[in-house]
Amino acid sequence: MAKGKAKGKKITLKIAKNSIRIAPDGARRLDLSKMGITTFPNCILKLADVEELDLSRNMLKKIPNSIQKFEKLRWLDLHSNQLEDLPKAIGTLQNLFYLNISNNKLTTKNLPEELNLLKNLHILNLGLNCLDSIPTSLGALKELQEIGLFDNSLTTIPNSVKNLPKLKKLNADRNPFLDSIEQEEYADSIKRVETLYLVQEKDLCSSCLKVCQGEKDKLNKLHSETPSSSKNLSFPLLLTPNSTARDNQEEWRVKDTHP
Repeated sequence: MAKGKAKGKKITLKIAKNSIRIAPDGARRLDLSKMGITTFPNCILKLADVEELDLSRNMLKKIPNSIQKFEKLRWLDLHSNQLEDLPKAIGTLQNLFYLNISNNKLTTKNLPEELNLLKNLHILNLGLNCLDSIPTSLGALKELQEIGLFDNSLTTIPNSVKNLPKLKKLNADRNPFLDSIEQEEYADSIKRVETLYLVQEKDLCSSCLKVCQGEKDKLNKLHSETPSSSKNLSFPLLLTPNSTARDNQEEWRVKDTHP
């Protein structure tokens, strides 16, 4: 062994079998995290029928194409290793729901295009890597609900990713975005603009309209008398009927129209 080269723990089939856990949902998880592994243990290919595989917090530099043998895999955790690339065969894991490859040494160049084949992927974590851009092809992951892009070297996020139909959370903290507005918008999560529908006067019943008009008159009077203080005034009875994509505006009428 060359001087200074790390010698990782050897994982035997017996050790691997003893590392199988049952996840809360009943799935079989092969948990080899924090084992000091430096090379992918080929013996675990004999346990390729597990639904979850945890190889996180090791010293792995490479994942072989034989990962494709884990056909039932729904959950794959490879975070906190020393991975510089991923095998193209990762695209064959069609049942994959969760993929965490954060805190590695991945570059945009070494992200396989086959990632866009993971059609059932809901959660993808690419944070804490060396990415300077995000492939637009990730826009093919139509089931994606959460994506982590934090602590990279991104200057922008492609629209194909920002506009994914089911995306709920996008963490892009600590990236050198060229546009400060974009950095703020995508720092913690997707902030979708919701259309605000205001009820017009013609949609209000006469009693509601009378109450709102009375409060409006009070507001105008106070505004003319004390313009400097009107900014901080509160009018609990001045109810603006509004909703986000509600068709039935009756729900937003004043509930109690009598003192």
